Amino acid sequence: MERTCAWCGEPVAYSGRGRPPRYCSAAHRRRGWELRTAQDRAERPVDDGGRNRAPVREVVQRTVVLQEAAQAPLAPRPAQRLSGQPYTLPEDAVEWVEALAALRREVTHPRIYPFREQVARACERAALALRAGVPEPGQEPDGS
Repeated sequence: MERTCAWCGEPVAYSGRGRPPRYCSAAHRRRGWELRTAQDRAERPVDDGGRNRAPVREVVQRTVVLQEAAQAPLAPRPAQRLSGQPYTLPEDAVEWVEALAALRREVTHPRIYPFREQVARACERAALALRAGVPEPGQEPDGS
């Protein structure tokens, strides 16, 4: 037994078990439902999602011209913690080692775990810079 789709008219295969399908796809079934229920939905009050039956008095069209403005480079802002407090960096090598050890211990913490790839890339770039002996900003590179 074969039927045709109630929406598009294409043949719909029927396996012989259960109720024969009326539509060839879920999208056509949804469109059929929308068509069958459109009148009921239109007669509902506007507050409940119905259509406003008042005549349209005017159609407003407007043209918006967007101009691309040159964006000034953002001034560096002081780093802040999530709490809003100013962020301070470790002051010597011992504090840096302790801070990195704390990061290593906290890598599975829910605050850090989602960003582990970004943190790992930042650590890799810092390690490369440390190994290359990159001078601090404003200092002259060694001539050796």
